[in-house]
Amino acid sequence: MKKKMLIAVIVFLMIAASAGLYVLYQHDYDMVEQAIEIPTPEGLLTGTFALPKHHKEKLGLVLFIHGDGPIDASHDDGYKPLWERLASIGYASLSLNKRGMNGSEGNWLNQSMNDRVEEARQAITWAKKQPMIDDTRIGVWGASQAGWVIPKLAKEEPLAFSILLSPAVNWLTQGQYYTRSHLEQAGISEQEIQAKEAYDQQVRQLLRSNASYDDYVKIAQKKYLMSKDQWTFVSKNYLSDATEDLRNFQSPVLLILGEKDIHVDVKETERVYRNVIPPELLTVALFPDAEHSMLSTSTAESELRAILISLFAPRQITVTGYMDQIEQFLTRLPTDHE
Repeated sequence: MKKKMLIAVIVFLMIAASAGLYVLYQHDYDMVEQAIEIPTPEGLLTGTFALPKHHKEKLGLVLFIHGDGPIDASHDDGYKPLWERLASIGYASLSLNKRGMNGSEGNWLNQSMNDRVEEARQAITWAKKQPMIDDTRIGVWGASQAGWVIPKLAKEEPLAFSILLSPAVNWLTQGQYYTRSHLEQAGISEQEIQAKEAYDQQVRQLLRSNASYDDYVKIAQKKYLMSKDQWTFVSKNYLSDATEDLRNFQSPVLLILGEKDIHVDVKETERVYRNVIPPELLTVALFPDAEHSMLSTSTAESELRAILISLFAPRQITVTGYMDQIEQFLTRLPTDHE
């Protein structure tokens, strides 16, 4: 019996060791990552600069602009498969820690969308000083909330391209869509949904009247209570609307949408982008079984499945074709020689 137990323990340890080695192998990306610091008048910005391991010619650059939330430079390593793919086609990636994260000074909740535009410009200024970067091939990738940042940035910087993943157009209508779609998915009754919408309308009225946080707390429902910092952030940004700013694009735009997105009304986003951006500049990729972050619905709805894929097959965490679409878009961009 003792011998059988010993054999079982040895086999278990071998399997565990093999699994551990496999996970390490899967997370060994074919690129070089450098920690960077960018001094700014608003405080130090930190981030990650990801490069191909071997390169002779100058590189294009993709600046990553995050969506909502306290996001670090790699988005908990979620960006790394795309960084690797970009490195394989001659692009460096630059991504900052949001203010308040990993050494970036300040608080991201104190920022307006214009503040985020200025931050992106500071990153581009830094990138242009790097000797391996071709400053005529600097563009951006941005998700969700970045949809209010990138079109403004396009007015200030000569972007070579823009890749937008699941962007909303109007802050208020996006919030209404988000509320209803999430509550419906959770099986909440129509009566309760309408009650939540009425409460949200009260909050919007306070925002429009420039009410203080104390005024908000007086009417806030406990389960929906925002922190003071969150109230500040919403107060600065709730009027955001990208419609007119979309006219700033002067270079190719790739719009990537997931048909099963319950955060953003992708039909509205596609309609507005097609109405405003010249068709010769716009490419739209709609993935039928993808949600807001380009996960399949089966992955998005199963935390265990998402964790297992992240551990054992991180390059397959997004839906099939997502990174291929970005690679095709970038490799088809016109060059100075065309």
